[in-house]
Parts: sequence; structure tokens; C-alpha cells
Amino acid sequence: MTDTRRALLQIHFCVLLWGVTAILGKLITLPALPLVWWRMLLVVAMLALVPRVWRGLRRLSPRLVAGYCGVGALVALHWLTFYGAVKLANASVAATCIALAPVFTAVIEPWVAKRPFQFRELAFGILVLPGVALVVGGVPDGMRLGVLIGALSALLVAIFGSLNKRLVSHADPLTVTALELGAGTLTLTLLAPVLPFLLPALASDLWVIPDLHDGLLLLALAGLCTLLPFALALVALRHISAYTSQLVTNLEPVYAILLAMVLLSEQRELTPLFYAGVAIIVGAVFLHPLLNRRRKVQHPELMATSEARNIAD
Repeated sequence: MTDTRRALLQIHFCVLLWGVTAILGKLITLPALPLVWWRMLLVVAMLALVPRVWRGLRRLSPRLVAGYCGVGALVALHWLTFYGAVKLANASVAATCIALAPVFTAVIEPWVAKRPFQFRELAFGILVLPGVALVVGGVPDGMRLGVLIGALSALLVAIFGSLNKRLVSHADPLTVTALELGAGTLTLTLLAPVLPFLLPALASDLWVIPDLHDGLLLLALAGLCTLLPFALALVALRHISAYTSQLVTNLEPVYAILLAMVLLSEQRELTPLFYAGVAIIVGAVFLHPLLNRRRKVQHPELMATSEARNIAD
């Protein structure tokens, strides 16, 4: 199996786990802010027990540490807005909003990765937009704010994903995970007092102790749905581009929607327009690699046949 094919399989597995995160976010009763704070703190605590992480930290230059901490702050904001969308709308809508990320990535990644801008990438990103519009078209008025917060989350995905693509090869993935999520935890701690003034819809008390129900779900969220796909996606990014992985990540709404139908009965909120939108998104996912299969790769260190949401849900 080639490195690219292995990376593709790894990303699809990550996307499945990321689909589960939306469901867990709905099942956990904590507001978005303490939910994300506990999620990141638990992952950092788990990684602190791994000697390899500490060895990797000692090898990093101050410049790289600063870079990874900056990306970690963006990861924290992405998760905060994503779970904010879950709470303000529902798991299906929040996961589907992430399909906007390819549009943002098509513009941002060439600038960050210093590669030529490809209009074909932007075209495929735009192709996803009608699907997203159909998906959210039947959303009740009370969920509109959740859709906007979800779109902001997709923008943050594109930014930190492209930055990680540029930085990922300079350090061990587990070390990067620990550093970024540690910085993300600190970011949320500092942000909590001013969040009511910046984004009141997501503001809440940070210092909330979860009960047994939420605690068990947070452990599953941190270990199985965060730590594993987080590190696995960073490894896969060595062989794939951020843009292509974003298209594969468009399958996440499909996984999330199916799980939400079974576990949360969210099918009561879905309409034929919703399924039509999902069909467009999935069509774009499969059409892009087919059209690019015979295309010569000009930047093999940046491009491949698949992509992931890098480190996100």
C-alpha cells in the first residue's frame, strides 16, 4: 500500500470519528465553552503521560513553539464555534456547515503553503455551496444563529488546517497535538471572562464540574474521538494536501446525520431538501478525485489524492 493510499484510509477513519464528535457534543449537557475546555484539558493530560511528547518538546525551537501555540488557539476557537453550533442548532446542521471549509481552504492554503492558486479547487469548493444551502434551507428560524456560528467554524478549520500543513513536518505529531491543545486550553481560559462581550451566544461559566454522565462522554470524546484522529490526521497530512482532505471531510456530515438519525432522532427535522444537499456534497467529494486522477502533480510535497480536516472534530 502506498503512503498516499494509507493516508486516504486514515483520513476516512478520522472523518468517521469526527462525525461521532457532533453526536457526543449534543449528548453532553455542558455548554460549549466548558465542553471544549474539558475536552482539550483531558487530551493534554493523557499526552503528558507519554515520554515521547516531552522529548519532542525539548527539540522544538522557540519559533516553532510559538507557531504551534498560535495554531492551537485557532483550534480552540474552531471547537468552541463548532460545539456552539451544535448547541444552537443541532448535530446535523453543525457538521454540515463544515462543508464550507473547502471554499475557504481553496483561497487560504495556496497563500499559506506558497503554491500556485488553482481555480479548479475554488470551483469544486463553490460546487459544494448549493448543497449546503439546501441542507440549511429548512432550518427553523431559531437555528439560524447556529448556522452562522457553524460557518465561522468552517473558516477557522481552513485557516488552522493550512497552517498545520506548513508546520506539520517539523515535529512529532503527538508533540504537536499536546502543544496545540495545551495552548488551546490556555486560550479558552483567558477568553472566558471577555466572551460575553465578544460573542454572547457562546458565553457561559467555564468552571463547571461535569457529572458522571458527562464525564464518561468527555473521556470518550477526548480519547477515541480527539486524541486518536488528531494524531492520525497529522501523520496523514505528510502525504496529502489540505484542500483534498477538506473534500473528503465533507463526508463527515453524512456520518453525523446517519448517527443523529439513529441516536438523536434528528430525522424529524430533516426534509427532502436536506437530503438533496447532502447528495450534492457527496457528489463533489467523489467527482474531484476522479477528475484529478490523471492530472500531473506539480507539488508532490503539498498535494495528493485525499485530505482531512487536519486536526479538527
